[in-house]
Amino acid sequence: MSTPDDRVYSETHEWHKLEDGVVTVGLTTHAVDQLTDITFVEMREPGTHVAPGDPLGEVESVKTTSDVYSAVEGEISEVNTELGDNPGLINEDPYTKGWLVKIRVDDDSGLSSCVSASDYDSDIA
Repeated sequence: MSTPDDRVYSETHEWHKLEDGVVTVGLTTHAVDQLTDITFVEMREPGTHVAPGDPLGEVESVKTTSDVYSAVEGEISEVNTELGDNPGLINEDPYTKGWLVKIRVDDDSGLSSCVSASDYDSDIA
């Protein structure tokens, strides 16, 4: 699966897609490939305020448990509840159905520390 160029990518392998003041966050294909089969997802509750570098929750796989981090400041407005019953959606479709959280942004300046799809692909090559 190619890396979508309509979002930016963090060094901790999350993607962030900003639309109308809301950032959707998910894991990159590279992260998913490293984790292998994802078995459990636990994200912080809607209403939680986060800042750049704050953990949004964690993802468990057959290999390990990994934290997921925010690149923006704001309030978690939505969590992908489908992942509770089907965490494998992240493995199947990390860039659309497998999104993790949505954050209503107060400050998106943290996105400037993220990179484009082509730069991310070069970094992980």
